[in-house]
Amino acid sequence: MIDHIGIEVADYETSKQFYSKALAPLKYKLLMEMSGFAGFGVENGAGPIANFWIHQGASPSHNTHIAFTAKDRLTVDSFYKAAISAGGACNGKPGVREIYHPNYYGAFILDPDGNNIEAVCHKPPIG
Repeated sequence: MIDHIGIEVADYETSKQFYSKALAPLKYKLLMEMSGFAGFGVENGAGPIANFWIHQGASPSHNTHIAFTAKDRLTVDSFYKAAISAGGACNGKPGVREIYHPNYYGAFILDPDGNNIEAVCHKPPIG
């Protein structure tokens, strides 16, 4: 089980704004910020626990892939639209990826540093 993950970014403020907007449909928000680190997460009964972190780095990897769970396909679509609106680049429009399994519905975005960020729903379509 993964507790949290962090990535280096080339421009902290740009990336902070990007993730604040792109992850909003997934109910993620900026929960903590300290000394050039920004922690995003979903508030729950345990309090504000950030499980996705960004920080200014000298050499961001540009090849990280992170997939966030979406509650349904509409949320995947909303993530895609929000991320594009926030300045992300399309790396795979929302759709079924049967190569993984018949109900794998995901969308892929390249963040400002070129990291492959995904929202995915594993549930069958509603209705």
